[in-house]
Amino acid sequence: MSQPRSRGRAVLRHLAAPALALAVVASLPITGRATTPPADAAPGAGLAPVAVSYATATGGEVKGQFLSYNDFHGAIDPPGGSGATVNGTPAGGVEYLATWLKKLRAEAKAEGRVTTTVGAGDLIGATPLVSAAFHDEPTIELMNQVGLDVSSVGNHEFDEGVKELLRIDKGGCHPVDGCQDGDGFAGAKFTYLAANTINKKTKLPILPPIDVKFVGGVPVGFVGVTLEGTPGIVNPAGIKDVTFTDEVQTANKWGGLLKLFGVKAMVLLVHEGGAQSAPPATPGVSDCANFSGPIVDIVKGLRPEFGVVVSGHTHRFYSCSLPNSSGKPSVVTSAGNNGQLVTDIDYSLDRRTGRFTGITAKNVIVENGVRNADGTWQQTGGVFAKNPALVDAGAKALADKYRTAVAPIANRVVGKISADIVRDARPNGESPLGDVIADAQLAYTKGDGAQLALMNPGGVRASLAYAASAGGEAPGEVTYGEAFTVQPFNNLVVTQTFTGAQLKDVLEQQFVGFKGQTTQRILQPSAGLTYSYDSTAPAGSRVSALALNGVPVDPAASFRVTTNDFLANGGDGFTELAGGTGRTTAPGFDVDALVAYLGAGAPVAPTAADRITRLPASPPTAAR
Repeated sequence: MSQPRSRGRAVLRHLAAPALALAVVASLPITGRATTPPADAAPGAGLAPVAVSYATATGGEVKGQFLSYNDFHGAIDPPGGSGATVNGTPAGGVEYLATWLKKLRAEAKAEGRVTTTVGAGDLIGATPLVSAAFHDEPTIELMNQVGLDVSSVGNHEFDEGVKELLRIDKGGCHPVDGCQDGDGFAGAKFTYLAANTINKKTKLPILPPIDVKFVGGVPVGFVGVTLEGTPGIVNPAGIKDVTFTDEVQTANKWGGLLKLFGVKAMVLLVHEGGAQSAPPATPGVSDCANFSGPIVDIVKGLRPEFGVVVSGHTHRFYSCSLPNSSGKPSVVTSAGNNGQLVTDIDYSLDRRTGRFTGITAKNVIVENGVRNADGTWQQTGGVFAKNPALVDAGAKALADKYRTAVAPIANRVVGKISADIVRDARPNGESPLGDVIADAQLAYTKGDGAQLALMNPGGVRASLAYAASAGGEAPGEVTYGEAFTVQPFNNLVVTQTFTGAQLKDVLEQQFVGFKGQTTQRILQPSAGLTYSYDSTAPAGSRVSALALNGVPVDPAASFRVTTNDFLANGGDGFTELAGGTGRTTAPGFDVDALVAYLGAGAPVAPTAADRITRLPASPPTAAR
């Protein structure tokens, strides 16, 4: 790695515009949503590959390509266990991502297309040990190497706070741990965009809000935002000096500046998304089946110049045509997560008007496996074989540097399980692994008088697989690296005292509409805590039959309750959990509680995930 670079932040560096324009526009009030339509456009197809055709070019066409991905989450190694495949195809791993990006770029070049590679946030944060042990510097270096050009930030870019994000962007050694690999850290060569993350003092974005690339002489503008709800799903301490503004209004505001400088083709990189729903039971990676989610309303409010919206956050794959503020279509994409897909977006521009004339998009699986003659994939001991012909040597060499450095810690066996313990939620919102983590935190704090524990579902980042992994351990053995991948946040373990009435309010706050909650999230309970819920009941009266070890919870009695400090600080909208008394903090981190539990005795078995009883009709829960 090279020494920290000095990089100007002139976001319009490709345009001959005064630097003052940025400050001037930033000081303007955010206005309403644009309604000026572009040239006539025909709606695109609802399924794969999405295609939108606008008016015929009047001054000749320029061809381009966007390659996009989102929610990489430092997935340097190929995902394992239940997350190893995409619709049955083994996929992921940075040396395979690099190969597929090169392949798609070469195909575009052969067609005369200029490629821009873009991201939609959560490149870092909630990362496995190989990245997290070095404060995600490996991921940033690998994103530089695979050719990322520009990305929005996501909520997880703020996991270690704004100051750390700025270091990650600019470069420089970590203020506490230094440069652990001994050769410096140069930061991101790509442009991180954060248009709606506003410094409270300066009233300006903390990072560039926009970028411009020229494609055959025609400018294409990019605006990058994270979801406005970021404060509710990251630790409040790290973002106390910033605010997060509305995605649509912010995008339209900066889109207006781009248009002022002659940019008529725009791309929104937004860390918010949607999801396909059944039927079919297994939607295609480029389909848009029964689509819904926050991104629908975001697109509905966008200026029509935003012909492409690259989205994320939901970890789902899709390729859609959705109406913007003019009622005409914008192409909206997401590439799932963990670098297992790349979205290939081909587009054309009118050389005279600068507008999009056509856009198509499809998701491409980042295959890493070896296919058998019968179409199945080779496996050894339950682990998919990797195809050496698909490895990019440069990306592998850089990744191996960090894999080697962290291997003694990552491959240490810490415990055993008797079967797969999955993070997937059952219809009641409970998951076997969520229960196990809550049990582990309860056991970890019994000495402090803890009687029950609650775990946030979004903090459970991966399943525990019984099969052997790349670490070489035997089936059923769990390594520290695997445990860390499940709980990568280094949250503290906190125990507080609540009355029974407060505990009920905490559980009522799992549902939208109670004391400011905006998203349903079912907390994972430790053994002995049972209750029922009916999400269709009025807010504040959805939880019933609340009991601890079979005894109804007395509203006036006191209980010692353990959570991570993210929840104890009011994260995920659980402000009621910030109201406990007698707060104490256990030594170490939440992953230490899980490691201790896994290694305490007999192999840990998956729970039945039946501590919660769901009464009629409940919507799905959300993760962060």
